[in-house]
Amino acid sequence: MIAFLRVAVAWATVLAFAWFGKGWLADLSQPLFAGALFAWLLAVIVWAAFGVVHEAEAIAHRLGEPLGTLVLTLSIVIIEVALISAVMLSAKDAPTLGRDTMFAVLMIVLNGVVGLGLLVGGLRHHQQRYNLQGASAFLSVIIPLTTIALVIPDFTSSTSDGTLTTLQAVAFSVFTLALYGVFLLIQTGRHSEFFIDAEAPEAEHPAGAASASAGGIAKHLGLLLANVVPIVILAKSLAVILDHGIAALGAPSALGGVLIAAIVFTPEGISALKAVARNELQRAINLCLGAATSTVGLTVPAVLAIGLLTGQTVVLGLKPTEMALLAVTLILSAQTFSGTRTTVLEGAVHLVLFFVYLVLIFSP
Repeated sequence: MIAFLRVAVAWATVLAFAWFGKGWLADLSQPLFAGALFAWLLAVIVWAAFGVVHEAEAIAHRLGEPLGTLVLTLSIVIIEVALISAVMLSAKDAPTLGRDTMFAVLMIVLNGVVGLGLLVGGLRHHQQRYNLQGASAFLSVIIPLTTIALVIPDFTSSTSDGTLTTLQAVAFSVFTLALYGVFLLIQTGRHSEFFIDAEAPEAEHPAGAASASAGGIAKHLGLLLANVVPIVILAKSLAVILDHGIAALGAPSALGGVLIAAIVFTPEGISALKAVARNELQRAINLCLGAATSTVGLTVPAVLAIGLLTGQTVVLGLKPTEMALLAVTLILSAQTFSGTRTTVLEGAVHLVLFFVYLVLIFSP
């Protein structure tokens, strides 16, 4: 019942903004009115995002790992890409939005969610196990993807200020998609066992399609799409208000990327923390590291494509402080997931890095 009510509210909001949105968004000079519109859209989008997570988890339960988690991760990243695209296409002046959002996702997921998850899991279960091969596979893709997207643009001599030439943008997009595609083939095919807790009872990771009900999957897939589409449609309206609000408040430009990342990944982060509490660390790792991998693998080509098609400047290279924080995060992640069990200490260290990131947003 709640699932259908959620869909009804989301689509009612879509219809309301289709009929009256142009007039509502034409004049946002009244702070209370603009704030009310933003709160309305934000609440609907977040509620729909929770719906996406709920339906994706139902599909995951039927498909088993790693296919189930992959459905959830891709659904969330599609929402993220839609929000970024909407802001870029509406604002026409958001050169760093893609970079800021990707960096925010990496910090929130790799330090915030992972840190809190390992801390809670360590306090509750002392030590938690996971499949080392899966975590290593994720990191072996995350490290080159983030380096290509967020570091190399600062060191090319063809352009300045962290931008890319047309040739570089096309080539890097192709390389990023190719590497991500190879990873998906590994994750869902030949080495899918890397992403399953090998020591867990068989009941915790069903064989997949053989245990799935086609009718049940179709129902949940339909509800998942019914929640995703309104988010994509409402993203443009939210982008207009978000851009206006940041400009009016004089807030840091990076805040837009942080808000998008927080809106999109809060439901998935909660899902990962629940998995940790159930002592299902492998599922939490699949969600967190999978989100980081998919974010860079899909956002970079999307942002660069929009830049090339619309003539907008796209800045991908990080600032020196952000680059240092990213490097420490990647090194720490490799160290954290170098064994087969985790403790409270790893969680505390990741959380400290996350708090450093939050401070740097407002005091760079």
